[in-house]
This record gives sequence, C-alpha cells and structure tokens, in this order.
Amino acid sequence: MSTDHLWQDVDRHLVRYLPSFSPRIIERAAGSYVHDTEGRAILDFTSGQMSAVLGHSHPDVVAAVTRSVSTLDHLFSGMLSREVITLARRLSDTLPDPLTKTMLLTTGAEANEAALKMAKLATGRYEVVAFDRSWHGMTAGAAAATFSAGRRGYGPTAPGNLTLPTPNAYRSPFRRADGSHDWEAELEYGFAAVDAQSTGSLAACLVEPILSSGGIVELPPGYLARLKQLCEERGMLLVLDEAQTGLGRTGHLYAFERDGVTPDLLTLSKTLGAGLPVAAVISSDEVEQRCAERGFLFYTTHVSDPLAAAVAHAVLDVVERDGLVERAAELGEQLTGRLLAMRDASAVVGDVRGRGLLQGVELVQDKQSKAPADALGAEVTAACLERGLHVNIVQLPGMGGIFRIAPPLTISEDELHTGLDVLEESIRVAAG
Repeated sequence: MSTDHLWQDVDRHLVRYLPSFSPRIIERAAGSYVHDTEGRAILDFTSGQMSAVLGHSHPDVVAAVTRSVSTLDHLFSGMLSREVITLARRLSDTLPDPLTKTMLLTTGAEANEAALKMAKLATGRYEVVAFDRSWHGMTAGAAAATFSAGRRGYGPTAPGNLTLPTPNAYRSPFRRADGSHDWEAELEYGFAAVDAQSTGSLAACLVEPILSSGGIVELPPGYLARLKQLCEERGMLLVLDEAQTGLGRTGHLYAFERDGVTPDLLTLSKTLGAGLPVAAVISSDEVEQRCAERGFLFYTTHVSDPLAAAVAHAVLDVVERDGLVERAAELGEQLTGRLLAMRDASAVVGDVRGRGLLQGVELVQDKQSKAPADALGAEVTAACLERGLHVNIVQLPGMGGIFRIAPPLTISEDELHTGLDVLEESIRVAAG
C-alpha cells in the first residue's frame, strides 16, 4: 500500500523538530526489529532512541504496563503508591552509599532539570559546568547546559553555564610527547578557564560518562576521579547523566562503576524505562535533606506515577534475571573486535570508541587529515537502511560521519553480526 498520503500529512501537519525524518513509516516493532508499512523488517541498532534495552514489546514490560493501567497508573502528585516506594528502595540497593534518595519522573531532560535545581538549592549557588559537546535535554535548565546543538535563535539561556573541553582522544589538541591524549592537561586547562569565568558561584558539574550526541566520546580512565576532586575543591556537586549508559549498557549496571567514583547526584532515564517515559533523580541523604530544609519544589503532573514505577521494576527484573549486564559486556567485546577490524581494513574508518553495547564509529575522508565525512555518513546510513539496518548518525554539522551503535541488550549474537555485516558492506561500497 502506498504511503504517499501519509508523507503528505507529514508535510502539512507535523512540526519538523530535527533535520530530517527516516524515510520509512514504522507499523510495529518486536525484539530487535522494527517493521515498516511494507512489511520490511529493519534491524534496530539504536534501540529506538537509545532506550529500548530490552528490545521492543518485551513481554515483561507489556505485562507490567497492562497490569498497571488496569489497576493503578496515575495519582495526584502528593499521593504515593507501594510501587514507587519499593522502587526507591530497590534503586538505592543497586547503588553505592550515599545515593539513597529517589525522585521518580518521566524524561531525561526533566530529571536533569530537577538535579540541577537540587544542586543549586543545596549549594546556594547557580553556575553549572558541562562539556562543550554535551546534550542534557531541551527544557530550560537542561538546554542551557547543552552545548552540542540548539543554542542559536532562542535568546538568552539561564545565566551561569560554563564549559569544559570534551576529552575526545581522537581529535583533542592536547598531546603528550609520544602523541597520546593528555587529558590531565586538558582538564586542568578547562578548569582554569572555568575559574576565570566564574563569579564565584559554582554549583554543579553535569556530565555523561560517555557523551552520545557529542559523538560517543568516552571519558578516559582516571578522568572522572580527577573531575570529582576538582569539583570538591570548589564546593561543587558532581551530577552524572546516565540516561544512555545506565542499566547495563556499558557492561556495568552503571557506567561510573568502572571508575569507582560515586556522583553526588545521578540521573537515569531512557534505559530505566526501556523505551517508555521513565526517569529518576537519585541523591544523597545530605543533599536531599538540605534541599528539603530550603523548600525544594519540583511538582510535576507525573512525578511518582505508579505506571512509571511498574515499568522500572519490570526492567530491573529482566536485567537481573537474564544477566543482561554480563551479556552487554560479552557482546560488547565482540562488537569492539568487529569495529576495530573495520577500522584496520578501511581507509575511511578513522576511529572506534565506547564500550559495551554503546559504541561509535567515526568515518573520515582520509585518516591523515581526519576531515569529517558528513556526506559519506549520510550515504552509508541510507545504504544500511536499504539493506535492512537502522543505524544513527549524529545529525550535527561536522559530526555526520559518526555512527552511534546501541542495539538492545537482548539482541542475539547472530543479529548483532548480521547488522555489522551490513554496516561493513555499506561502508565498503560507499567508500568505493
């Protein structure tokens, strides 16, 4: 059946909120695949919007939603349910001290908004530091701390937002004598610039352990520990945004576990709902107590909704029962091996980075110049889709050759390697 009438309605009635829509209308989704209106199965290497860690339409999530919608899904925001209370205890049990207090919300931007308000209220300050390739959401405070896109044409952002250089080992100008990435010097330089710009009111540093929209840039080992020290020296709170890295995707339940560094505030979203709108802010008792004493207010329509809690419980159940943290680590090693082989074999695969089942490939015009390859990235993306694979490029100028690979943690080995075969062939053909 022709979908021309649907695309006509897209042109007439939909607000365009990104550079372009994928050229397929999706009819249904199950497991690691989405299916378009013509019945074509498309292997989903992005888990929806890097969220569906259990794949699409997972039976445990379907059952949890059905049960909650049938019995208790939404309440007055001042009311609490058993589901919300037990989820808060359960999340605390998965985290190191002192992260014990949870606020249940719906989106990542909302969670970051709440975390920043808590940090500002607890410290009595207002300045927020984020990476210059950051993406933390599109609401006011989160957008003010988002520097990778969306800053032009909307007027002033919230005052007091400062940047650190993103520690991109592939492109950073900070180099040791042997040519390796000198992230220590880069971080010190960044904080010197922050200190020079600050009015003396530093409240929080908000970062992702792996910047996704920033190009799958992983913080080097040791970076997070030094960042925490620099924050403590200035009386700032460290806020980690684990929207995409939480719940096992990196081969740890939480990405910060690799570094042995506990943040002052943690935000979860995408993966906590496995594709449904669930988010959380988790703080220490000390920060929460200080905020409560100072009248913390974050009163939203869907705060502490039982439906969101039921979904999060189901996700945690499946992650634990099916050993998906370990599975992400094992499949991540296979993914890394295949991607490194592509890099070694291709003149246009410049870099491979990330870990677990959140990895990236950067295409370049040539390895000597490292010139960005936006046009090639778009060509490879289209070729993959024609062959039945959806992969996502970072749709920002100069970053269109960076592919984000984040399949469901439930993907089979055969599906993973089938997708990688398609990606490898598409790159080979497009590169000529």
